[in-house]
Parts: sequence; C-alpha cells; structure tokens
Amino acid sequence: MQRILIALIASGALILFGCEQKPTQSSSGTTPPAGGAAKKDAAEPKKDGAAPKPEAGHGGPVVELGETTVDGMKVRASRDAGEIKAGGDAPVDIWVDGGLGSAAAVRFWIGIESAKGSLKAKAEDENGHWHTHGQVPEPLPEGSKLWVEIEHKDGRKSLGSFDLKK
Repeated sequence: MQRILIALIASGALILFGCEQKPTQSSSGTTPPAGGAAKKDAAEPKKDGAAPKPEAGHGGPVVELGETTVDGMKVRASRDAGEIKAGGDAPVDIWVDGGLGSAAAVRFWIGIESAKGSLKAKAEDENGHWHTHGQVPEPLPEGSKLWVEIEHKDGRKSLGSFDLKK
C-alpha cells in the first residue's frame, strides 16, 4: 500500500511540474528557466509579425535550427541545447508563420525522411507556437534531420526538414 501511495505522489509531481504546465512566456516567446520572471506583455505578438527569438528552453539555452518555407508557410524550428543522444529525448519548438499558423496539426520526428525507425510526435500549442518532446531513434541513422509535417485544415500534409546542428 505504501509503495502505491509513493508511486501516486511521484506521478502527480511529474504531471504538476511537467511541460504541460504551460508556464508564463518570457519576452523572448519561450518558457523562462525555473525561477525566472516573465514580463507582463510577453504573450503579445511582435507588431512586424516576426516570431520572437527564443533565449531559453525547458533546460536552458536553445539551438536555432533555422527557417525554411514549406508549401508557402514560413517555418522556424529550435531545440533545447545539448547533445542529441540515440534513445534520448529532444524538446523541439516549431513556429508556423510566426506562431501556430493555419496548421490543423504539426508532427515531427528525428531520423530519415521516411520516418523508418523513428517515432512521430504530435506537437501541441505552447504559448502560441508548436512544442513537444520527440524520441531520438536508437540507432540514430546517418544524416538524420528534424522532419516537420504540417497538416492543413483540408487534410493535406506538407513536409520540411532542418539540420539538427549537433
């Protein structure tokens, strides 16, 4: 009984303090590090329509993966800094046209274009952009990239990729 109670408490703590908590956004448009303060006007989009540049991810600094055009949409990606380890986890942020864009859903995977050996992760709205944690395949195929699949509201899908900048 005591073990069950401990497991329930630990599970509750993970749920309470995990990514889905959706903490307040910093002025950079990303989640501030633990203990960091957020500015009051942080959630407001920039007047020029540009997506805010991330300063810190869930674990600190981020790696900008760049911007590309996918089926007429500007798509920008970043990931938390750190080594991409086979079998590990990779927190990723995606901006479509500076935020959520007109996408019905965004999925991504790390690996090769066919997604063979990879696990697709469906991103969710986190402070006005797409975010999720993806599993890094083990083994990590040579030439692996971050692949972003954008599902349009009419059901069409568009695909783009980013270098992981390991």
